[in-house]
This record gives sequence, C-alpha cells and structure tokens, in this order.
Amino acid sequence: EADASAVLLYNDNKVEGIDSRKSDAFYELLADLKAKNVPVHGCGVQAHWNAAGVGWNRPPTPRSVKAQVRRLGQLGLTVNFSEMDVRVSQLPANLRQIAQRQIFHDLLAAALSEPAFDG
Repeated sequence: EADASAVLLYNDNKVEGIDSRKSDAFYELLADLKAKNVPVHGCGVQAHWNAAGVGWNRPPTPRSVKAQVRRLGQLGLTVNFSEMDVRVSQLPANLRQIAQRQIFHDLLAAALSEPAFDG
C-alpha cells in the first residue's frame, strides 16, 4: 500500500520555459493528471543550459521560465529545479564565469519570483 502522505513529483528535462512543444506537452500532461485527480503535487525541472547554445540548446529567457513556473503553479503544483547546470566550455575563457553567473542569476531570480517555485 502506498503512503498517503507521500509527495509525488513528475520530473522531466528541457521543460523550464514556455517556448517549446515539449514544454507545452509537459504542462498539458500535468494539467490532465490534475483534472483526473491523480495525486501529483509538484514537478521537477532538469535545467541543463549551454551558455553558447543556439536554437534548442540556448538557455530560456527569464520571462519564459517565469511564465512556465506560473502556469504550473496555477495547476496547484510546486515547481523545483531538480538538476541545474550551465555549460560554458565553448565560450572564451575570460567570459565563462561571467556568463555562468549571469545565467544562473537571471533564471533563478525569475523562478524565485513565482510563489509556486520551491527550490
């Protein structure tokens, strides 16, 4: 028998912003589970960003992260970054720490500005 007090989270990667089909599918899956009264309490986002990335591999914008956390929170879910890193090896050495610090700061600040974000 399952523990009725267990906190259940759904976890996935490449879903931290609102600007992709995968992010929309993540949201729609969780909305469907909640509508069916499946006991899911929150979601985890595996945030693996590439400071030099382009297209699918670029970091999301802070606005996109904030919007994703907000809409997941509106489903009654908590949101966390279950994994988080910023790859910088493709940048010039003198820009690596600057870029990494800025991306971490901007995206965490955006997420933390939403009540549903819990870490």
